[in-house]
Amino acid sequence: MLADLVGRLTQAGIEARAAMAATHGPAHALARYRAQPMLVVDNDATVTALAELPIAALRLPPDLVIALRRLGFDRIGELAAQPRAPLTLRFGSELGRRLDQAYGRLAEPIAPVLQADLLQVRRAFAEPIGAAETLARYTGKLTLALCAMLDAKGLGARRLDLLFHRIDNRIEATRVGTAKPVRDAKRLTRLLCDQLEIIDPGFGVELMTLTAVITEPLAFRPAATALGEAPEADVASLVDTLVGRVGGAHLHRFAPAESDIPERSVRKVEALADATSGDWPAHWPRPARLLPTPATAIVRIDAVHPRSCCSSACSIDGSGGTRSTAFYGGNGDGTWDNRPRIAG
Repeated sequence: MLADLVGRLTQAGIEARAAMAATHGPAHALARYRAQPMLVVDNDATVTALAELPIAALRLPPDLVIALRRLGFDRIGELAAQPRAPLTLRFGSELGRRLDQAYGRLAEPIAPVLQADLLQVRRAFAEPIGAAETLARYTGKLTLALCAMLDAKGLGARRLDLLFHRIDNRIEATRVGTAKPVRDAKRLTRLLCDQLEIIDPGFGVELMTLTAVITEPLAFRPAATALGEAPEADVASLVDTLVGRVGGAHLHRFAPAESDIPERSVRKVEALADATSGDWPAHWPRPARLLPTPATAIVRIDAVHPRSCCSSACSIDGSGGTRSTAFYGGNGDGTWDNRPRIAG
């Protein structure tokens, strides 16, 4: 995922450096002072990786960095080896706080960067909540409020993010997606509540946030065009439920693709993607799929020649490659000479 992110930015003409660590502090420092262009550091290697970085990687004020360099501190490792009390007495608590954040000893909340036009609803609690029934009840209330906003703008949600802000500054998150734009509160609530079993409320949740990350226009359309006509079948709800349980990567359908290679004649598309049509000529028969294991087949093809008759036998293995070919000539009296004339 990290390589894909950096690759996409590079293709867009943006030079990026990225680092992955256990907490935000070391990842922030390593991305700016060591990643070339990517770096992944395990939990056990965090101390060693931070030791050789300059003290500016601690996100300290510029005047504090200058004061520390005057005292001879250039690296984080040199600063971390000193007693904490004299440093706090001289430079204040900011230095110790940044050191603890860098080494993962102090939790640091992360404020996600969101688009300004995203539809979002929030619910803060006077007392932390943690029961599954309570989380499900307030999930439904947030969904109702968000669907009202979607209805006012004529939009439907394709992807929803539900965040649970715990009292220990940790965030539990779940994400659901839909095959088509939806603003049905009951349907979205059911999808979100199915994911609550993976949420760990810890000592309690003090804030819940529901965001419509991806939205698309959604207009009303009648389920039937005439009185008494059967409504059009809609399997989008079933698809959304299955995707929430088994994952989107495991649910798809096959669509034809233009290729003369059998195993490449189909491609995977989304379960409710628009219908596609292939241009493969119908009078060109071909196998739908090759055999899973190699097999040997002998095929004899008779051909009429102006002067003589000949036939050919072709031995084919299951991988699609021809192993040998031999041509046999006719004797003119209706019999065949079994001796190969040309072998390849």
